[in-house]
Amino acid sequence: MECMEEGILDSYLTVNGTAEGEYSEKRSKFYAFSFHVENTEQIKSIVADVQKKYYDARHVCYAYMLGPERLEWRVNDNGEPSGTAGKPILGQINSRGLTDVLVAVVRYFGGVKLGTSGLIEAYRQATVEVLNNAEIVTRYVEKNITIFFDYPVMNEVMKLVKEYSPAVVLQEYDSYLPPEGINRTQNFDCKIVLRSRLTTISAITAALDKILEPQVVPNLAYEQ
Repeated sequence: MECMEEGILDSYLTVNGTAEGEYSEKRSKFYAFSFHVENTEQIKSIVADVQKKYYDARHVCYAYMLGPERLEWRVNDNGEPSGTAGKPILGQINSRGLTDVLVAVVRYFGGVKLGTSGLIEAYRQATVEVLNNAEIVTRYVEKNITIFFDYPVMNEVMKLVKEYSPAVVLQEYDSYLPPEGINRTQNFDCKIVLRSRLTTISAITAALDKILEPQVVPNLAYEQ
């Protein structure tokens, strides 16, 4: 599931932890593994570990998808005919709308050639098996917002925190310089850093703008 509000990508589907699956075709064994991943360095390390563990396998093929917007991906056929392994693995990742996921499929050759269509189906089915066993979870795209304000408007700020329930990362009472571009000469009294999903941060900023709307010299400001 993806949540979109005014063009904001707010959530995405991924796998939690790791899972395994298995498929057999004409004595060839296909062992599939899924992993939650967040960057290519992590992927390289995992693929290297799988290749080391299954050093005697004929092929270790894989595909991955990264990022909430699902723009970074790669397929690897590892010696299988082009398009017969990595592409069907990625196809199953795409069919479930997953991201931040790596699927690796280890093949032990059984002595009988499967042909192009047979290989595509075998790698596809192995990926189906492992993703059926994986825990699919929704995760949210989050960001911080820093609010500077004076004591007289503390109640208004705290009402927003109570209403939208963001995580309070930091709350301090001191003397803070106004952010750049703020029409104000004196320092602010307080600072609070909040973290939440993008749509919640968008709603908080809209509420803050309403508080600021009638003011000539602002008694609060925010940075994202």
